[in-house]
Amino acid sequence: MQVFLFLVVGVMAGMLSGLIGIGGGIIIVPALVILFGFSQHTAQGTTLALMVPPIGLLAAWAYYKAGFVDLKAATIICIGFVAGSVLGANFATAIPEAMLRKIFGGILLLVALKMIFTK
Repeated sequence: MQVFLFLVVGVMAGMLSGLIGIGGGIIIVPALVILFGFSQHTAQGTTLALMVPPIGLLAAWAYYKAGFVDLKAATIICIGFVAGSVLGANFATAIPEAMLRKIFGGILLLVALKMIFTK
């Protein structure tokens, strides 16, 4: 079940990345903390690890050495992220710019409120 949920997080983050240009920091990190109970350190380290090819190799390595990377979660989410980003990009190019702006702002607001008011 957890493998499926990791894949869902990856697909959703990928879709949002393709749709409005966000993903790891704003979607995957909070999802790992809120849905899976990861510590903030482990969520950030795991997110960096799944994005190693394009982004944070040295940062991910620092988190990995400190024991704050879940390689299994990073790999599974990465697979979903790739698939989801294509879906999100296709959707984004098919909707009006004004609607895209509203979706982006709404998602940022919801994530911010959830992070602020969740213990």
